[in-house]
Amino acid sequence: MARVIFRRIAWAIPTLWLIVTISFFLMRAAPGGPFDLERPLDPIVMENLRRIYQFDEPLWRQYLSYVAALAHGDFGPSYYWRDFSVAELFAKALPISAGLGATALALAVVVGSAAGAFGASHARSVLDVAVTATASLGVTLPNFVVAPLLQLAFGLWLKVLPVGGYAEGAPGNLVLPIVVLAAPQVAAVARLTRAAMIEALAAPASRTLRAYGLPRRVVLAHAFRAALIPLVSYLGPAAAAVMTGSVVVETIFGIPGVGRYFVEAALNRDYTLSMGAVILVATAIIVINLIVDVAYVFIDPRVRLD
Repeated sequence: MARVIFRRIAWAIPTLWLIVTISFFLMRAAPGGPFDLERPLDPIVMENLRRIYQFDEPLWRQYLSYVAALAHGDFGPSYYWRDFSVAELFAKALPISAGLGATALALAVVVGSAAGAFGASHARSVLDVAVTATASLGVTLPNFVVAPLLQLAFGLWLKVLPVGGYAEGAPGNLVLPIVVLAAPQVAAVARLTRAAMIEALAAPASRTLRAYGLPRRVVLAHAFRAALIPLVSYLGPAAAAVMTGSVVVETIFGIPGVGRYFVEAALNRDYTLSMGAVILVATAIIVINLIVDVAYVFIDPRVRLD
């Protein structure tokens, strides 16, 4: 197990390097720059800024300087938030985004797996059709459509929840963002769990358990454990979807997380802040996929990573 984890970590290093390299040159290839304003700066001021931030050097030298600083954990200064470094901005934003994403993912797994198991245990019933239809609707509706609808319903009509803002992490301000982030993943997990459990209930092992006269709850528990393998496999893509979805959700609800900083960095050509957000998301996805691979062994001992 330790050898497999070490090998995965070793593969993660060139993967991150490739992501950093592609992102660096793509951002520089886009038109405009961090100091291109609607009202142009004085040429002398622009020249000084370019010299201070090393934009007067060749692109390959800028790349080597950035990679060297990144190797020492330095994400560089923010070009837009000039009183802060990228690391200082992420020190405040990352816990907020991580809390939202982890809560939304946990909610999706709990609610989605419960709904899917319920639908599978009542297959072809009215309740099963309701679960399937609701899950299909949840998959098709994007979060930038769901968010305004929930703001309109719970914030303006019912007036029970704030429509936006962070308010230092007040629970009421986090309900709608978490629900919007979790909704499509709840639907996807429900559909995945239902399909896997129906297949497990039709397997010879489940038929044998029923033939021995074991209680229905025992058969369902056995089928649910068999359905965990595809569910765990989906956690990696689900985490990636939650993190990318937070870019839109944090912007809509005014949450000062990494996603909102990424949008502002893209609009203002803040190269270092954009690069930092890309690196954080890529690292999180790699780590989550590693955890998922290791979890296979504990769920099903027949699985061997080697």
